[in-house]
Formats: sequence, C-alpha cells, structure tokens
Amino acid sequence: MNPTASYTQRRSQIEHYFDRTAVAAWERLTSDAPVGRVRATVRAGRDRMRSTLLSWLPQDLSGTRILDAGCGTGAYAVEAARRGARVVAIDLSPTLVDLARSRLPADVAARIDFRSGDMLGAELGHFDHVVAMDSIIHYSPEDAVAALAQLAERTARTIHFTFAPRTPLLALMISVGRLFPRGNRAPWLEPMAAEKIAALMAAHPGLAGWQSGRTQRVSSGFYQSQAMEWSRT
Repeated sequence: MNPTASYTQRRSQIEHYFDRTAVAAWERLTSDAPVGRVRATVRAGRDRMRSTLLSWLPQDLSGTRILDAGCGTGAYAVEAARRGARVVAIDLSPTLVDLARSRLPADVAARIDFRSGDMLGAELGHFDHVVAMDSIIHYSPEDAVAALAQLAERTARTIHFTFAPRTPLLALMISVGRLFPRGNRAPWLEPMAAEKIAALMAAHPGLAGWQSGRTQRVSSGFYQSQAMEWSRT
C-alpha cells in the first residue's frame, strides 16, 4: 500500500524543516549544551519519553532487530544497541543522520545502521520491534495509523510510538506557536485522542492480529507527548 498524498506532502514539509530550518536548534537541544528554559523542558521531556520507551523493551535485546523510525540524532538507537540489538535508524533529514553518525560511540558502531529516507521503505526489511518516537506527530490520525499499519506488516512483536495528546494545554501551545514567523515554525502538530487512535486501529484491516497495550503520557513544559504500545497477538 502506497502512502497517501497527504502523508507524502506532509513528509516533504517535515524533511525541509528538520534538514534546513531546525538543524542548529536540534543539534543544541540533543547535546549537553546549555539551552533556554523552554527548550530545557523539551529536552527533559524527550529524555523521559525515551527512557519510557526503552523500559518497555527487554533488558537483553541480543538477537533482535529494531527499527528506530525517525531517529533524529540517534540517542534511542545507541541505548537499544547497548542492550545487544541490531538497529536500523532512519530519519528524513540527511543532516541529522550525519550528526548522529558523528556522535556514534565506538562500542555500538557495528550494531547501528544509520540511513536517511522514509521510515516506510520496504527495503529496510523486517523487525522484531519498531519505535517511532515523535515521528508521526505532524500527520493526521488517519495517515499516522495507516503508516503504522504498513510498519506492522514487517514487525514481529511490538510497535511503540508517540502522539501529541489532545489537551487544552497543547492546544494553547500550538496557538502560541502560530504567532512566530512562518519561517521559524515547525510543521503543525496534529493532536490526537487516544480513543480515536484505538478506533482507527480496530477498523484498519492491516492491523488485524494486533492489540493496544501500555500507554504513558509525559508532560514537561512545552513537551507534551503520549506513548502507546501495540503488540502482535
């Protein structure tokens, strides 16, 4: 099944933003460099979310293959590889992937395959686990679930992903963000209700044999995100 036109259009916008507009900001955010108060809350929230997603996997990942879909600068991939996993880490931004490679610790270099491109590419192969941390937050719920269903076709055990929860606080932050000059804006977040995601899952033919599991919300200032687990039954 090919991606929808709306998925493809939004993917192009995301690639442009993260590969050109936001590179310097993300390089700083994902490092140990001092940042302002707002970005400090985002950094702390992302760290908590990454730890949550990692805690949902076995401590020993030897013999498993993981897709880090939307890997950014590679922090999740490194931790998964240190548990013994073989990781394919892919991101739309070649610049962020180059940064991830430059930061790659020697002890896991042989277990991580960094690539730039679309996380839905069939050429990436099959996986035991897939993680999509903050990778589908700019897509409509329908496009996001359709994308995850494509990943499910090539996944044997679990998919862990995050979405922007539909809350008054997040709605306010999105409104404030729209006050910034257009050139400095990220592509719009698409807040989702967990109930709608569950309903779309249940109705999607590509997700027969999958069920929802754990869920966890992380609220850290300007970082508002909710994790959800799908498991093959």
